[in-house]
Amino acid sequence: MAMKKLAMIGCGNIAEYHLDHLVQFKDIELAGFCDVLIDRAEAFVAKAESGKAYSDFVRMYDDIKPDMVFICIPPGVRGYVEFETIRRGIHMFAEKPLALDLNLGRDMVRRVKESGIIAAGGFQCRYDSINAPAREFIKKQPILHVAGSRVDGLPKGLWGRTKYTSGGQLAERSIHQMDIMRYLLDDDPVIVFSVASSGCITEEEIPGFFNDHYSTTLITFKSGTTATMIAGYYGQTRNCWDNKITFGTRTSRMDYKLISGLTIYDENGETTIKSERDPGLESDRTFVEAVISGDPSKIRNPYADAWKSVAFCLACNESMRTGQPVKVEY
Repeated sequence: MAMKKLAMIGCGNIAEYHLDHLVQFKDIELAGFCDVLIDRAEAFVAKAESGKAYSDFVRMYDDIKPDMVFICIPPGVRGYVEFETIRRGIHMFAEKPLALDLNLGRDMVRRVKESGIIAAGGFQCRYDSINAPAREFIKKQPILHVAGSRVDGLPKGLWGRTKYTSGGQLAERSIHQMDIMRYLLDDDPVIVFSVASSGCITEEEIPGFFNDHYSTTLITFKSGTTATMIAGYYGQTRNCWDNKITFGTRTSRMDYKLISGLTIYDENGETTIKSERDPGLESDRTFVEAVISGDPSKIRNPYADAWKSVAFCLACNESMRTGQPVKVEY
């Protein structure tokens, strides 16, 4: 039986993250790499020591006829690539955020379902080894409040400088924290109220920066659990904020840090559990194995559920825009 062929569209930083994993898999053929900047695609061919470089993904599809594709293009240009991929029946792993428009995202989810292709979203944190003990903690007592935070430095790519092309810090970066809230609580948000601010990032620091400098979000989940999320692009050092998610009960709390570890504070004192493996590697491997076997049951980040986390963040953006609480619509 011939090996399944894999292609990649978009050869930037996040694609390189995936390629570092994919080159370890010896049961697939890395057949094609596409980027509007052909030299970047050629660099991926050199690193993979296989495949062919393209600047036109349709031509790549015609030439190599891939079985699966990793879509790693900026969020502001989603739609056409996915629709063509779905139309051809190519299984796809799409990096987050899947879309910046509710109607577009819903349409893609519908088409994925109708097509029957295997599809996943880029939420690799769901594969972290600390998630099992985190869920055990959450099952013991009702979680009353969750407090999340993520403060990063300025975006590197030009598309990250504007909210129109990136979705903003909350939807493009802190979406991982928002997704883990949903995933660990096994609960969906119903109402969000977000306020964004600016004024701390100068034109000298990053010319043409038209994005939220920082924001605060209030969240109510179906279960009644409430949450807050603090997000920002203004970080100059790691000392400016402690990036984590705290889950609190009446008698204990858990501090959860993405792809790092967690600490539980309870009657036993402090218990720390470290992440044991690269969740991104496991995420990519799980998707590839699903395509090879035809069985998607082990995928923890299926496309339709990944879309819910994107819609969650888009509702926050709408609240920032209107200054009003917003009902989360999927």
